Amino acid sequence: MTEAVPRLGIGMVGYAFMGVAHSQAWRNAPRFFDLPLRPDMAAVAGRDEAAVNAAATKLGWSSAETDWKALVSRDDIDLVDICTPGDTHAEIAIAALEAGKHVLCEKPLANSVQEAEAMVRAAEASTGLAMVGFTYRRVPAIQLARTLVTDGRIGTVRHVRAQYLQDWIADPQAPLSWRLDKQKAGSGALGDIGAHIVDLAQFVTGESVTGVSAVLETFVKERPVASEHSGLHGIAGAETGPVTVDDAAIFLGRMSGGGLATFEATRFAWGRKNAIRLEINGSHGSLAFDFEDMNVLHYFDATQPAPEAGFRRIVVTEPEHAYVAAWWPPGHGLGYEHAFTHQAVDLITAIAEQRQPVPSFADGLVVQRVLAAVEQSAANDSTWTPVQKES
Repeated sequence: MTEAVPRLGIGMVGYAFMGVAHSQAWRNAPRFFDLPLRPDMAAVAGRDEAAVNAAATKLGWSSAETDWKALVSRDDIDLVDICTPGDTHAEIAIAALEAGKHVLCEKPLANSVQEAEAMVRAAEASTGLAMVGFTYRRVPAIQLARTLVTDGRIGTVRHVRAQYLQDWIADPQAPLSWRLDKQKAGSGALGDIGAHIVDLAQFVTGESVTGVSAVLETFVKERPVASEHSGLHGIAGAETGPVTVDDAAIFLGRMSGGGLATFEATRFAWGRKNAIRLEINGSHGSLAFDFEDMNVLHYFDATQPAPEAGFRRIVVTEPEHAYVAAWWPPGHGLGYEHAFTHQAVDLITAIAEQRQPVPSFADGLVVQRVLAAVEQSAANDSTWTPVQKES
């Protein structure tokens, strides 16, 4: 008789956009992958009793809590999944780690370097393991890009060109949400989407951003207050309120290997819905990726003779590619939600093997320090600002 797979009790805090994506991941992971632990969706927490109960039923959670502290203290919860605004990340994560729970925390890790440092200290002192949710790392084409760089296929990195372009607040009548409130979000486009491209640039190249020169801009400084919350953005009311975060962030960077980097994060790029664009130029070739065509990686091999030179379009859907064998036949592409499932799989596997999952809270702190340097540079007329090193 086959031995039962041990249970891993999951408790999630927050059930909006990210909570929905994470819920699907916890549901799908054991159905497509052979896992060493069985994720049990034990409880979801939220402040509104009626809403959190409805979310539990809809998303597949066994129970609901109206106090995240009650969720953290439950004996049947082994892992706490944090899908809340950034201003609550540190408090929840530290409490969970002090209780010996494993933690998955959405990005950016915190709203400040000081909070992120405290979270790293708590993770180092805990018996639990901690991961930050930079899910785009787990897109198969991104995994292939990292492998090609690691294997030396593009040589020494000369340029990194990273963009994250959206348009969901390009309309000045788009309503205020917590993502436009610095107290809750920490920053705007910089932290919300810029954090992703900083992490991707560092992950794919294996290098770090060592210094920046930055500009931040808020194009629309007053917006209608959302009278109702519907989906990600809400419904505009007649009252207006201030936007206290950046709408766009543009910055130059220097990579630790000597290469130059440019970063652009904006939610004002009409027609761009979720365009994460990464191009890396090396001494022997180039790589190019766009999330709006996420199953494809473009590769240029500069070592080929001129008559054969040109970008190769690699469709990253073969079973040999990372994660893909668990899904569909070649050419049957993956989507946005699959990276969340891959994240759940990797975290569960790391917990079963009692090893540090990646990206760790320490990795999240590295990104947080880049974001802090960007804000400092922008506040000082784009002065070149070194990224704080590990203290």
